[in-house]
Amino acid sequence: MSASGGTKAIVAALGANLAIAASKFVAFAFSGSSSMLAEGVHSLADSGNQFLLLIGGKRAQREATPQHPFGYGRERYIYAFLVSIVLFSVGGMFALYEGYEKIKHPHELSHWYWPVGVLVFAIIAEGFSFRTAIKESNALRGKLSWKDFVRRAKAPELPVVLLEDLGALVGLVLALGGVGLALLTGDAVWDGIGTLCIGALLILIALVLAVETKSLLLGEAAGVEEVQKIEAAIVDGHTVTRIIHMRTLHLGPEELLVAAKIAVQHDDTATEVASAINAAEARIREAVPIARVIYLEPDIYSEAEAAKGPDREASPGGPAPHPAGH
Repeated sequence: MSASGGTKAIVAALGANLAIAASKFVAFAFSGSSSMLAEGVHSLADSGNQFLLLIGGKRAQREATPQHPFGYGRERYIYAFLVSIVLFSVGGMFALYEGYEKIKHPHELSHWYWPVGVLVFAIIAEGFSFRTAIKESNALRGKLSWKDFVRRAKAPELPVVLLEDLGALVGLVLALGGVGLALLTGDAVWDGIGTLCIGALLILIALVLAVETKSLLLGEAAGVEEVQKIEAAIVDGHTVTRIIHMRTLHLGPEELLVAAKIAVQHDDTATEVASAINAAEARIREAVPIARVIYLEPDIYSEAEAAKGPDREASPGGPAPHPAGH
């Protein structure tokens, strides 16, 4: 997944959120609406989140060092996880607190046209941002459903922006509903209820983001299609006769580690085996360009050893970790 689409969506969301945050705080100052204050803090938190994603993308581009030989690709996962924390603490918890205070100590809204006008403007602006995120995601989503895209995407930026923009749009509708009911009924408690709903929504989205980015931080294998392409590329039917076992691991959204034990002919020379490994590595990189780090170990295939599985193979260092491939 290219980072360019994610960066474009982030910049679009950042511009929209900064403008919307300013307008919401102005509306809160004139009307005293808690929904507007919660939404203002929400947009401010979203703007901070977009800055975090941009920083993560920039830091992930650093070259590998002796201390970090596989590079810094996972920085993007770390900053995406920070986004979920900020959204939960700054956005969700603040909105819950403000909603509770508004219900406990309601006061009449003044200058109602400010919050209504700002909310309509914000819905339009967020709609453009959401449209950009959808357009960039569709270029990468393929036939996946939106749920599967959010769950399987290895680059965190687009799923994060998608969920943030969706949450922002729903939150704006909730705020508009709270303000509208408060004006229609003359009871400002509805404004507080709308704020509570916004807080609950933000916390729900933050939890979804935390779960998904946690999985990426722990390390995910390549997707099914990538694994199949790698398997097909490794075996040449001559020197490399089969894959004994294989593991894959995302070092970053656009960097994949491939480690495999491959079966070679028992009478092949060292030169033939080395040439076959080099050729297999070239085929892997051609089939899956993000396969940047490749380790292929030649061995003689044994049904008895293969039946034990990779975790039970004889190893001086003890059992190997559970395979990411098969």
